[in-house]
Amino acid sequence: MRKTIAVGAVVGVLVALAGFMPANASESHSHGDNGPAELTVFHAIPGVTVDVYVNGALTLDNFTPGSFSDTLSLDPGTYSVAITAADAKDASNPVIGPIDLKLGSGNNYTAVAHLTEAGMPTATLFQNNPDAVGKGNGRLTVRHVAAAPSVDVLANGAAAITDLTNPDEVELTLPTGTISAAVAATGTTAALIGPADVTIAKRTNTIVYAWGSLADHTLAFAVQTIKLDKAHH
Repeated sequence: MRKTIAVGAVVGVLVALAGFMPANASESHSHGDNGPAELTVFHAIPGVTVDVYVNGALTLDNFTPGSFSDTLSLDPGTYSVAITAADAKDASNPVIGPIDLKLGSGNNYTAVAHLTEAGMPTATLFQNNPDAVGKGNGRLTVRHVAAAPSVDVLANGAAAITDLTNPDEVELTLPTGTISAAVAATGTTAALIGPADVTIAKRTNTIVYAWGSLADHTLAFAVQTIKLDKAHH
């Protein structure tokens, strides 16, 4: 499991739209200083809709739970970000901020607004691994960002990942094809989420998020994909 940094409340993920990229977000897969960062935002807090202002301008309007932003290619720089209630007239009365955040460069990230195991809003910035895998394989990354205890991830009915806790992640290299994925409480096989078909594609990192709340019966899967680097022979 790779270390991640919790950034506190919804701000950590939503400011990513302005280029939020704190250092050491997770185990590094840096490709060096090779241009802008690529960043996707995933809103995984059930029942919360917000607006995001960047440098005083409305950047994201009515960002709803379960949504991914487009992948953003962002230049380095410092941005002032304010988060308001949905449909605020301007950024003069923010719920969070304004705060100044610096954009780094060169890597691929997903910032996730989600719930802790105890059900409190938080945010985690994940670094997505683009490293090549062997011929005929793809990468599966599973991230636990739900208000739920530790879980096992079942692939075709068998535990492929055990004792995964919020907000950790695990990567697997798997043959290309389709697997039936489900999430169960650690040590059990009764599905809390799924089963659902997940495609493992060549030269792709398929990222599966377990999100929502067990107590509120809102647990769900969300899937993101990024392309992997080509192998060098």
